[in-house]
Amino acid sequence: MRKGLLTLGLISLIFSCKPNLVEIAPDIITESTLHDTDDPAIWVNKENTEESIVFGTDKDTNGAIYAFNLQGKIIEEKTLRGMKRPNNVDVAYDVKINDSTITDILVFTEREREQIRVFSIPDMKPLDQGGFKVFQDTLENEWNLPMGISIYKSPKSEKVYAVVGRKNGPSTNYLHQFELIPGGDHLEFKLVREFGNFSGKKEIEAIAVDSELGYIYYSDEMSCVRKYMAEPDASNEEVSCFGGDTFNRDIEGIAIASYKDGEGYIIVSDQQEHTFNVFDRKTNEFLYAKNLGTLETDGCEAYTGYLNETFKNGLFVAMNDNKNFYFYDLSKIVE
Repeated sequence: MRKGLLTLGLISLIFSCKPNLVEIAPDIITESTLHDTDDPAIWVNKENTEESIVFGTDKDTNGAIYAFNLQGKIIEEKTLRGMKRPNNVDVAYDVKINDSTITDILVFTEREREQIRVFSIPDMKPLDQGGFKVFQDTLENEWNLPMGISIYKSPKSEKVYAVVGRKNGPSTNYLHQFELIPGGDHLEFKLVREFGNFSGKKEIEAIAVDSELGYIYYSDEMSCVRKYMAEPDASNEEVSCFGGDTFNRDIEGIAIASYKDGEGYIIVSDQQEHTFNVFDRKTNEFLYAKNLGTLETDGCEAYTGYLNETFKNGLFVAMNDNKNFYFYDLSKIVE
């Protein structure tokens, strides 16, 4: 009884404090997209971090993957236009294309074409022969429309995998995991795993992978943050389903701020509350909430290293529901 009262008190405290959170202003607000921003990804230029790129989806039938510099200006020559409702985006480093070629890659879901796209970074050349079709084995309503995506690079095998979710789906095996296989001058996809519970209450969009610790996280939007092992031959049993009672509704974007020795934070958008919940990376314990001034954030992303004098302590990027993205020095979010 006492434990239950404490839990109820904690929940009440969380929601009573959130409206009073001090609003934290962004360091940079990007130039506007044409339609509807959704999800960002950060590519770090290892040779010159000041030339790093933030990619962001513009989710529309005439959509795009926008490329922004660290000043929030659109880099037109790196922007991919003519995409059919691109939804979520991620990057991966040092991906093998053939025995002599490795490259960094950009991956994203193109929902209306029912496929995944892959491009090299920074030259933005397609590596997918026009796209990889996914979820083609079902005729159920919206079960074949990809939304969330995140990349897992195995520390054990160095193989690269894309973890993909969809607009709607079954109560089990909601997510598919694909291996990205070197194809000479392109990459090929191979389905290696189906897993993941779904409450059925709304949808699953945000996916994030902690490659170092070997976990996949995804937002079951009106239920909880679900956690699974990332290796495709690992157990398909759910590790945990946490945080649900700390959100108002629509659990959305997930960013992982990774530090050495497994330390760090999992930062999750509380969309309808217009705030972010921060959890401990190791224990997944709720720590605190932050008000970053964004409206109805879908996607977010974090990088913990130095980029430039504006982002000395890392970078946090959050989608804002005004056709733009907000950039923050990461020290404003994590304590």
